[in-house]
Amino acid sequence: MDTLSYKTISANKLTVTKEWILIDAEDEILGRLASKVAKFIRGKYKTNYTPHVDCGDNVIIINAEKIKLTGKKMTDKVYRHYTGYPGGERFTTPKKLLTKDPTQIIRKAVRGMLPKTRLGNAIIKNLHIYAGKEHPHTAQQPKEIKLNSIK
Repeated sequence: MDTLSYKTISANKLTVTKEWILIDAEDEILGRLASKVAKFIRGKYKTNYTPHVDCGDNVIIINAEKIKLTGKKMTDKVYRHYTGYPGGERFTTPKKLLTKDPTQIIRKAVRGMLPKTRLGNAIIKNLHIYAGKEHPHTAQQPKEIKLNSIK
């Protein structure tokens, strides 16, 4: 074992290569979309994945208003928010949230699948969600990915 070296290579901020990925959310199921997007922005599909480093890709999601939920989740699921004041607990359903701001329903689903740390707060900034088909990131030349082709 004179010249052989078995070292685990760990990614850091300087060695990470970030790509831009475009995902069309039209007729996609919310939970399945969110879990795959969380893996992309976390970097788990990369060979040099390191748990304590932001080594994921930047993800652009278009057509957020055309997302689907299975069963009766559109009316029966409840999102809870506390304002910080006594009696300030607010409730909303995905149906109301889609009419008010369609990007928030995907952001909440993906955020729930990320670590609840400073790293999670930094990683969620790599997610860009748009309600329609247009997005301002054409200069980055994002690579379009079909979610059905990925495990």
